[in-house]
Amino acid sequence: MNEGIIQYIKDTFVDSFDVKYREIITDKGMITVIFIDNMCDSKYISEFIIAPLSNSRQEIGSLIDIKKGIISAGSMGVLKTKDDLLTHLLSGDAIIVFSFIKEVIYCDSKGFSKRSIQTPITEAQIKGPREGFNEVLADNISLIRRRIKDPNLKFESMMMGEKTHTTVVLSYIKGSAPEKLVEYIRKQLKSIETGAILSINYIEEKLKCKHTAFDTIGYTEKPDVIASRLCEGRVAIFVDGTPFVATAPYFFFENFHTGDDYYSNIYFANGARMLRWVAFILATLLTGFYIAIVTHHFSLIPYMFTFRLAISRAGVPFPTIIEVLLMNFFFQLSREAGIRLPQPIGQTMSIVGALILGDATVGSGLASQTTLIVVAISSICSFLVPKIYYAIATWNLVTILFSSVLGLPGFYIGFCIFVSHIAGLNSCGYPYLFPLGTLRSYKHRDIITTDYLRNLTNNIFDEGDKEDKGEKDEKNN
Repeated sequence: MNEGIIQYIKDTFVDSFDVKYREIITDKGMITVIFIDNMCDSKYISEFIIAPLSNSRQEIGSLIDIKKGIISAGSMGVLKTKDDLLTHLLSGDAIIVFSFIKEVIYCDSKGFSKRSIQTPITEAQIKGPREGFNEVLADNISLIRRRIKDPNLKFESMMMGEKTHTTVVLSYIKGSAPEKLVEYIRKQLKSIETGAILSINYIEEKLKCKHTAFDTIGYTEKPDVIASRLCEGRVAIFVDGTPFVATAPYFFFENFHTGDDYYSNIYFANGARMLRWVAFILATLLTGFYIAIVTHHFSLIPYMFTFRLAISRAGVPFPTIIEVLLMNFFFQLSREAGIRLPQPIGQTMSIVGALILGDATVGSGLASQTTLIVVAISSICSFLVPKIYYAIATWNLVTILFSSVLGLPGFYIGFCIFVSHIAGLNSCGYPYLFPLGTLRSYKHRDIITTDYLRNLTNNIFDEGDKEDKGEKDEKNN
């Protein structure tokens, strides 16, 4: 009855040696179990599917007999279309085709190799949970379920990618996440039309603001971070095959938050956060301010420092702007080399390369010691805020160019453009600079100083709703 389906599978996977066909002869007819060897648990299939069908003394008359009395698989169902058949087969399920029953069924028998749950390399911390997401969607969801035991925690699944058929899961806590936010992200996800979804970046590109170096969609490898953001009323997006989970909305101030802020002493955490703010300001503005002063406003420099600056620049053939751009280029080369090389070699390369380049540049007269120190401080400060490193590098270059042409007025213009650019961004309809200027719309106290527990206790989106509701009641009365 279903010989055409078996032939269809054989024609589709004609050159695939790992697709296995196990035939079982019974009194009623032939049963064929089809599975992909390296995607399924062969032992599980042999013990719970093939053995029960081969040794069954019960007469197989219908699909109900198979489901209730013979196969003891944990999850199984009926396939309705050929596309569903191929999707389940390629996902690691076993397909069972009967010659005497019209329906074709599948049994969950996934058994592919996977990476264990490990400490995330990109978000290491001194104190706190060590668990990190891996590439398996079921494992990632279980890490969230174990932390949030709320029946209102929802996981909506959808298949995306015409070729990859990747499972994308939209997660939120019903009643905490605003309905308009959930509906907006759901609509954006369904509007994505692409042949392949291989990582979370495909989703981020659809949701985040365009033409900006800042990330307006958050991402993390840590389950505790996702759990806390879900409790605050946000939405998380899981993609099968990637260890990173996206969250929305994401705000500018969160770039300065780290996991240690919530597991360390509150005074130390607040001090470390303030240090990151200072580092961000220095990394973005220090070089431009230095160029403006040295190039156009030399009289503002103290006399004692003026002599030392003149001595250090003696013999340098380039103007200050060329010095700064040259040293920035050298630092970027050293950083990229340290990242791309294997880890044991990369750290040594980045340290030794920076020392050699810095000493050789000053010794050869290509740059002054003062310029080297300013650029080095700016580059090191940018490492304290790694989430927006590329945005800092971009706007540092903008302030350098404005300052070199117009001096301090150009520096102020560059700074104003920088602030207005951030103020004009949004994350899924919410202002990126929240809560600045939006105190009546949202509730969030974990900004400059740490106030983590209060955020988890109260949803960050409900204060404005309550105030708006109160105002409406007053007007009605």
